[in-house]
Parts: sequence; structure tokens; C-alpha cells
Amino acid sequence: MKSSEAVKDVVFGEGRLTIEDVSALATRQRPARLSEAQGFVSAINRGAELIDRLLREDGVVYGVTTGYGDSCTVAVPGSLVEELPRQLYTFHGLGLGAPLAEDQTRAVLAARLASLSMRMSGVSYGLLKQLEQLLVHDILPVIPQEGSVGASGDLTPLSYVAAVLCGEREVFDRGARRPAGEALKERGLKALKLRPKEGLAIMNGTAVMTGIACLAFSRAEYLSRLATRITSLAVLSVAGNPHHFDQTLFNAKPHPGQQLVAARLRGDLGGQAAGRNEHRLQDRYSLRCAPHVIGVLEDAMPMLRMLIENELNSANDNPLVDPDEERVLHGGHFYGGHIAFAMDSLKQLVASIADLLDRQIALMLDPKFNHGLPANLSGARQDRRPINHGLKALAIGASAWAAEALKLTMPAASFSRSTECHNQDKVSMGTIAARDCVRVLELSEQVAVAGLLAAAQGVDMRIREGGLTRDQLSPELLAMHGAVRRLVPELGEDRALEGELRGLLACVRERGFEMYPGAPGA
Repeated sequence: MKSSEAVKDVVFGEGRLTIEDVSALATRQRPARLSEAQGFVSAINRGAELIDRLLREDGVVYGVTTGYGDSCTVAVPGSLVEELPRQLYTFHGLGLGAPLAEDQTRAVLAARLASLSMRMSGVSYGLLKQLEQLLVHDILPVIPQEGSVGASGDLTPLSYVAAVLCGEREVFDRGARRPAGEALKERGLKALKLRPKEGLAIMNGTAVMTGIACLAFSRAEYLSRLATRITSLAVLSVAGNPHHFDQTLFNAKPHPGQQLVAARLRGDLGGQAAGRNEHRLQDRYSLRCAPHVIGVLEDAMPMLRMLIENELNSANDNPLVDPDEERVLHGGHFYGGHIAFAMDSLKQLVASIADLLDRQIALMLDPKFNHGLPANLSGARQDRRPINHGLKALAIGASAWAAEALKLTMPAASFSRSTECHNQDKVSMGTIAARDCVRVLELSEQVAVAGLLAAAQGVDMRIREGGLTRDQLSPELLAMHGAVRRLVPELGEDRALEGELRGLLACVRERGFEMYPGAPGA
């Protein structure tokens, strides 16, 4: 990220947000700021004032003077209306599973603040300001991952956000887990007492799945470029045929993402792409068809971006409040079907790339297919090779990670369950899809670093055996190879590689390897 962008606030309430805004905020690269424009503040507060007026006039408002969900037929006496928001986040305090990671939690807070800033949720400006302050001070609710069916939104996980705003439950604060009330008090923040409709507005929406989706999209975008560069190194490692990525060839099949991947491979492979490798006219599919595999993800990304960013920039609770026409609108915008589809699709595309890289590793390690390199890319001396096994276990690990990623591609949206007395009788499962997608990304990144390590080893061996010179590597591949070698020395005698793999993995997850010019996040 450019330094000029690093200090630019992510502003809520003044325009459309992007996936990159949420990702930068989630990774602490940019700070959050709530608009203080008078028109925005006035529009927010007029929604809250309309709720107040309806209460004074004995109006019936779902979730304000009624129970929730199937309990909407239960009238709430005026004397109990003020207690209802706390009751809502209290009875939903039963999330299980590991807590969301800190970057995911910041993304969730950003997604919720973005939605409530759409001026249609009937909440006060003070509530939005308190959400902003959680981001400003990095006071992060401890949010268990499990318990949402993705409609009526992310009720249970978002109950932890509502509770923290009110000084209850726990937060992550400067690396420690502690009571929320203590963290708020230390920053001079007063615990809120939620107004009517505010508990429902915080909890009844798609913020958890949407925040996670923003981060998953960014990871997948980087993984696509990384897989392309690994493919370039793998082609050199096995003395493959760069002619497979010829521009005229790809002009004949005009999928833009596929063409982009082929162009990146041509750039990486330099002048070699202009000629034909006569000793092997056609490489196996995991090399020859790499643009066709990675390109499907590249071609899907614009549509997935549209789905995620539209959800991010939507009012997605229920009911919505229109202060201009003085109407309360009951609907189902909490339904996370678009995010469910985006995440179910993305996890399948990402897992396919893991499968591709796993097959490339197999080619590089197998002497039947790697064109003269040692079995398992063992770098041991000839007299020591009988007891050395090189990257054999790495190939096994990569196959395990790829298989697990592929196993998780079953669409979560297909498992809709009727719940809550059949009020929520068709649900999105969007949050489960998003969590699945994150796991597939984790596994696929592990396959990628295995592929990166194997390809670097294969290139070293090809150079040493005279089939390749460093001068034949493009500057980009030389830089990539050098970056890998600074973290992982070439493997000679067998050694345990876990620590070095973890180092490579951390570099990938921090976007530490430079990628293609002009690519987002490069």
C-alpha cells in the first residue's frame, strides 16, 4: 500500500465502501472515522426520533413493542420497552467455538457500522459513535464463531458486539482478554444503555459473514497471483514448455481472467515464452492448463466483488426506518444469500487452485515426470541419498491439505434448516459458508507455500545441473526465488521443515512477496 493511502481514514457515512477499505481497516493499515457532517448526523437521529414518536403515539413496531421472530405476536407493555434490547443480546449470548480472529472482528465492526450508517436503521448517532470508538481504540468484542444460520442475520455472534457496547462480556484489548467494562472505562468511554430498536439494529444483519467475506476475497485475490508465480517456477523446474502460454493461443479463447494469467506467465518466463520446448511438445495439465484453472477465479472475482460490496453498503436489518416518509418497513434484508453464494463459490475456486498446486508438486518430485531431477528433489550428496528423502513428506502434507480443502467445498447454502418455530424457515447459512471459505483459504495457502518451496528447490537443481542459468530467469522470478531463499535455504541433508514452512506461510498471509505490477494489493 502506498504511504499516502496508509494515513487516509476509512470514513463511514460519506460514501460507498470497498473491500479494500475493510481489509485495510481490519489489518490496522488505516483508521476508522465516522462522518460528522451535519446532514448525516441529522439523518441518523431523525430515524431514532421517529421510533420515539411512534412509541409516544402507541404505535406498534416490531422488535420495539413486540417480541422477536415468531414471538412478534407478543405485545410488550410500555413499562418494559426499554428493557427489551438488553433482553435480546442477553438471551443470544450462547455462541460456541473459537473466537473470531482480531482482523475478522475489526472487519465485522466495520461491516456493522457501514450498514447502520445507511440512515435507515432507527438508531442514534451516539450508537454509531460508540461503534467507531471500538475501532479507534481497538477494543474488540470476543465473538464466538458458531451459532448463526445467516438469517435473521448474525444474531448470536452480533449479540457480543451489542453487549460490549453496553460494557458487558469480554474484549480483546492490547493482546489480553478482559472485561469489556474495564476497557471502555480506561478509554473514557461510557457503557451505553441501548434505546428501543438499537439492540435489534445491531444484531439483525449480515455483518459477520460480510466482514469475513471481505477478508476472504482479499486473500483469494493474492493467492491467485501467488499460484501464477509458483506455476512459472514449476515450469522452469521441470523443464516445461513456455509455449503453452502463447498470446495468439490465448487470443483464441477470450476469457479475460484466463488471458490475464497467461500474460503473467509469459512475463515471468521472459523470452522463453517465444520459443518451443522441442523435447516435450505438451506438458501435463497442471502446467499447460494453469491459466484455465486460475483464470476461472480471476474471471469470477468481479462478480464476487459486486455481491460482497453491495452487501457491505446495504441497510440489512429489520425493520428499516424511513424518516423522510415516516414509514417503518418490515422485510428480510438480513438474509445473507448473496454472501452465501459468494463464499460457497469462492471456496470451490480456491480449492481448485490448491488441487492444481498439489499436482504441480507431484510432477516436480517424481523422477518419471521431472525430466532428470532427483527423486523427491533430494539435495543430499549422492552417497547420502539412500537415507535422505528430500521433499517426500512435503508432498504428502500438501496432498492432505488439498484434500481437506476440496472436502469443504460442499455448498453451505444447500443445508438451510427451518428454525425458530418455523419463522426462520428458509435461511442462508452465509456465515457458515464464509467460515468454510476461510478454512479453505488457510489450507490452500499451506499448499501454496509447499509448492513455492518445491519450485525453488527444483529451480536450484536445474541451474546446478546446467539445464537453466540464472540469466534465463526474469527479474521477477529472480526476486521471488531470492525472497524464498532468504527464508528457507536450499534443502541438502534432510531437516525438519515445519518452522520454515510457517515462516513462508506468515510471509504469504502478510502479502510479503511482491506480485504483478498493477495488481490490487501487489
